[in-house]
Order: sequence, then structure tokens, then C-alpha cells
Amino acid sequence: MRPTPRKTLAAGALALAALAAVSLPAASPAAAAPDRAAPAGAGAASRGAASAPGVSTRAAADGAASAAAVCTPAQAVVNGGFESGASSWTQSSTSVITSRTGQTAHGGAAFAWLGGVGSTHTDTLTQSVTIPSGCASATLTFWLHIDTTETTSSTAYDKLTAKIGTTTLATYSNLDKNTGYVRKSFDVSAFVGQTVSLAFTGTEDSSLKSNFVLDDIALDTSGDTAPPADSARTPAAPSYTVSLTSDTAGTVWTGHESATFTNASATALTEVYLRLWDNYHGTCAAMPITVGNVTGGTAGALSVGCTALQITLAAPLAQGQSATIGFDLGITVPSGADRFGHDGAFSFIGNALPVLAVKDGAGWHLDPYTNNGESFYSLAADFRVTLDHPTTLLVPATGASVDTAGSSGRTVTTATASKVRDFAWAAGPFSKISGTSAAGTPINVYSVSGISSANAQSMLTTAKTAVDAHSSRFGAYPYGELDAVIDNSFWFGGMEYPGFVLDLVSTTALTHEIGHQWWYGIVGDDEYNSPWLDESFTDYATDLALGKTGSGCWSSVSWASSAEKITNSMAYWDAHSSRYSTVVYGYGKCALHDLRRLIGDSAMATLLKDYAASHWYGVSTTAEFKAAAQAATTTDLTSFWTTHRIDG
Repeated sequence: MRPTPRKTLAAGALALAALAAVSLPAASPAAAAPDRAAPAGAGAASRGAASAPGVSTRAAADGAASAAAVCTPAQAVVNGGFESGASSWTQSSTSVITSRTGQTAHGGAAFAWLGGVGSTHTDTLTQSVTIPSGCASATLTFWLHIDTTETTSSTAYDKLTAKIGTTTLATYSNLDKNTGYVRKSFDVSAFVGQTVSLAFTGTEDSSLKSNFVLDDIALDTSGDTAPPADSARTPAAPSYTVSLTSDTAGTVWTGHESATFTNASATALTEVYLRLWDNYHGTCAAMPITVGNVTGGTAGALSVGCTALQITLAAPLAQGQSATIGFDLGITVPSGADRFGHDGAFSFIGNALPVLAVKDGAGWHLDPYTNNGESFYSLAADFRVTLDHPTTLLVPATGASVDTAGSSGRTVTTATASKVRDFAWAAGPFSKISGTSAAGTPINVYSVSGISSANAQSMLTTAKTAVDAHSSRFGAYPYGELDAVIDNSFWFGGMEYPGFVLDLVSTTALTHEIGHQWWYGIVGDDEYNSPWLDESFTDYATDLALGKTGSGCWSSVSWASSAEKITNSMAYWDAHSSRYSTVVYGYGKCALHDLRRLIGDSAMATLLKDYAASHWYGVSTTAEFKAAAQAATTTDLTSFWTTHRIDG
């Protein structure tokens, strides 16, 4: 994703150059530097040839042991949604955790209700939590609703205090009343390795009441500091078959999905998890993504804000064995020009198809959705998706598409894609233009109303140039056609999916999103715990494609704290969101420019091309990249990684 300020860009209101500038990260760090000057350039050692793209020596599951050291990510709060009543919580009275009328839950049926008495009163809610050691970061989140009969606009009569251990994280009052729930997030990394009390205290004065309502409390850990027990990534070699039918507007889709997979681990697989990512865009009471009538296993509880569904398999799956699960699927696209949303008649449907979560030595990767960047971590898979829709709607999609006539006034679009990590599509009365890059990649540009033909043509030209530039550096584009959907109302700038991107009219942003076809698409990574491996590498690739050398990339030091590192996880960046673009996009690409200057242009070009080839359809880790970079030079890079705050 290439972030932009959260404002709507009126179609045609800005010139192309201005839009390109808007699409840049919040602070392109020509004004930032590592802790000290990088070493002078050095010659590169020769390297052995890597396997060609598509001829990876990795197992289908990408199950080869990873050199990366990772902690065991955990969710430390038990029963954070209160659906098991008071289990694991200590409450001052039996009425604190409740589902009684008068308030509503953020998700599920239960919630914690502190206050609401209207006289001198105190409610408390506590849980002892153990935050696992060995993890780099820990983030506490909860959803809070406040309403009150207090009429003052200046005095905090009634208060809610959130504490961890002896540290007060925040105090809210009747002055913070709000409509609906608001998500609160705190970096509690200082408590990693400790058992501490998580406490909420609500107090009211002698008159007029305030209701403090809490729900979906979570304390997530992440970071790469403890070695895994078994780094085989499973379930492996997923294959998804999907058949969906839309309503007349293309905003509601119903049908069926099945997933076939293999257990790559030596440990028997008794369960899998489906990621229902787009439930972030709704509530557990009104989920945009619904799954029912599961076959091949038994559906369990939804978790992680209803974005993870446990399915217990019908029988344990031994190493090398395969199984299939199936389920009915419903998708309701919300209003809004988002990566999952509709802008009037135009629907954008990213991350809507349930995909299998990944399990490795760190356990199941069930990270929360982040709107600040990406949480998506999946293995390369095959998709066959059939979309039955009104003929008036064009449906660009991941993979190669074939249209056939359906029932009266309808078209059936069948899209097939091999070795992709996700599948996305759009639906609407788009304007479409097509062309072919010099190297032979078919490009389609789909524009919403208001995009001029000149701007659409400019984006087609950009896409042709970008896909060939990236192909020449990192290996030939393997996905056949490439679809770009253009809407200047996207608040997020641009978003990448395999063979399919959403974007503004912006040369820089489109070049960036197409770069993601390699860095996240072909060379995968854990986007939640290692976002730099896709964003920093893609912004570096964008610079190269646009002829930028990174000259003067650093001019002064502006690290926010000693804890701020290029390799921090999205848990850290969600708690420090104003710094995310600056560090991960900006400082990250500057570090790669510095590495190129240190080992030499030729060695860096060979390093990245060989690294992409050796991880083609696999998963990259920071430790593996550091090892590959060290093998590319006779210069000891230890101080380089430290100086540039690249851990792992």
C-alpha cells in the first residue's frame, strides 16, 4: 500500500504531477539519517547462481526451515470479549460484565459496563496477564463507548482509568462521550516478560450518571527474538475454488468456497483458521463476511474481532496428507472508496475471500487487521473464481479472466490464478483501455467516472513501463495480465493484490503498487510482523524504476526514540502511526540505497535478483535477507545493520 493523507481527491481537480506528489509517504526522508554515517563503498564478492524464477527448490509449503528467529506471538488477555461471562476477570460486582439492555456490545453479546448509577460509586474490572518474554513489542487495545447525562463541557465529574501494573495508561471522563465505540491502542512493550494486572476503574460522583462500556480487550505480542521450534509453514499448497453470484449493484455476493491443502509439518494438523479479514469493516453483530454450512470440519469460535474462524478438521492430518474444507460464503460490500468498499456504483473487493492462516514454529499467525498498513500473511495458492454478475458491470480480477454469457442480462467471469497469495476483484461500469508492455505483459486500466481519458492513458503508459522495469531487475512477471483500477477518491493512495492494483492517478504510486507484485506477491513475507520486507523493498524498487538514486537520502538524524527501528512490526506502528510511512517507506528505502552504495551497484542488483529467484513463491525473512546480503560482499555488515536499525 502507498499511503496518502485521509482526504478525498476530487477527480480531475488536480494535475497529474500534483497527484503524484500527494501519493508519496507522509515524509519522504531526504531529511533523515542513520545514527552515524554509513561505511564507504566496498567491492562485492562473487556469488553462486540461484535457481531460476519458478524453479524454486523449496517444498510446496515453503516448509524449509527459516533462519529467522521469532518470538511466539500471543494474545495475553483471556475472554477479552466477555462472551464467557466473568471467566478470567475479577469484577467489583456481578453487574459489571453483562449483556443486559441499555447498552450494546461492540462484538458478540456481552460487554463490561462500569458506572451508570448516577450516585457516588466505583466499579473495577481486573485481570492478571502474562506477557510472553522474547517478543519485541506488545500492544494493548480495547473498544470504549461513553455516554453521560452530565451537561458540563468543562468538568470531568465521572472517570474511567485504564492501568497496567502501576502505570496509568489513560483516564477518560464524561467529557469524552462519543457515539458508538472508539478503538484505543497503547504500546505496553515495557512489560514484556512480566505478569501484571490489567485494571479498569470507573468512578461516578454524587449525581448524574456516566456509562463507560468496554469490549474486545486484547493484548497482542509480536517480534522476532525467540527461535521457533518448527519452522515448517502449513497448511501448504492451498487451492481455492469459489463460485459467487452478485446482486444487481455488485455489492452483495453469495455462493460457495472450498479450500484444499496439505500439512507440511511433522506435527499432525487438527485444525485450520480462516481469515475473514474484511470483518474489520463491520461488527461481529453485522459481519460483511459470513461463513456457514462448513464441510470437512467443524466451525468453532470467531476471534480477533471476528476476522479469524477456527475449523476443527474431521480427522487429524498427518504430514504430507491433504484435506478439503468447504463453506457457504456471503460478502456485503460497505459504502466508501476503500480497499473493501464501494464508491457509488463502483465496488472494490480486496481481502474478501477467506484464506487459510499460516502456522509455523511460532504457532498460528492470527494478527489483527491494521488499516495503517497490511496484516496479510499467506502462502502462494491457486485460485479458480467464478463471478456471476450483471453484464452492465465490468469485473477486473486477479488472474486471467474469461467471460461467458450467463442467464438473461448476466455474464459469468471465470478468473484463474496460480501461485498467488490472495484474490481481489472490482465490479462497476468502468471505462476500460488495454495495451501490452514492450516485454509482452497485457495491461488493462479500469477507470471510474470522472477520470479523464488522458489520465487513463497516462496510467496505462506508466503500468507498461513499470512492469517491464521491475521484471528486468527482479525476474519476469509471472501472472499474465495486470489490471489497474483507478479512482481518485481512494483515501489510502494505492493498494496491491496479485495481478490487480487499486490506485490514484499517480505515476509514483502506480509504479509502487506494481512493484509489490514482486515484494509481497512473488517474494512473500509476514506483512504484520515484518512490514519493511514489502514496503521498504517496493519503495526502493520504485526509486530505481523512476531513475532515482537516493542521492542525499539522509541529511539529519530524526529517529523518534531508541525503540524505533525499520524492522518494527505493525503492532508498534499502529501505536506510533504518525511515524510509519516515514520510517518503513522512507528510512527503509534509504537503508537499501546505502547498502547498494556500500556493496556496489552490480552486487546489489545481483543480490536482489538472486534473492527474488531463491524465494520465488516463498517467504522472505529479515534474517534470510541479511544473510544473503552478507554473502554478496566481503565487508562485514554487522555495523551496517546496527546503524540502520535493522534487527532480526
